[in-house]
Amino acid sequence: MSFLLDTNICSAHLKRPSGLIHRFVQHGGSLHISTIVLGELYTWAYRREDPKILLSLIENDLLTELTVLDFDKACAARFGELQSGLLRLGNSVNPVDLMIASVALTHDLTLVTHNTKHFAAIPVLRLADWLTA
Repeated sequence: MSFLLDTNICSAHLKRPSGLIHRFVQHGGSLHISTIVLGELYTWAYRREDPKILLSLIENDLLTELTVLDFDKACAARFGELQSGLLRLGNSVNPVDLMIASVALTHDLTLVTHNTKHFAAIPVLRLADWLTA
């Protein structure tokens, strides 16, 4: 099984690597993040007074353990399909979360997040929470 990591899982790993290191080792080679999540991580870093340490952790530690997946044309099509279906049902999901979910579904990955409630309305999306499991 392969996994797409949400921003909160990556930030938890960067803040306290020992808390999730067993998962990263256990699933080495099958861990991914989307360019959407990478953008959120860069935002987190650049909001700090001195972003250098966090940028170094992102680029020299985290990115060496993961494969980065682009939000591409196939993901955009999946996003449109999902959002239109959710809107027809009267549901709404934050567009950024829906973009992340679209990457997971396009690449047949389980999304690892601590915010499972944010993604619960998305059909067929497999979820895991490594911070409570």
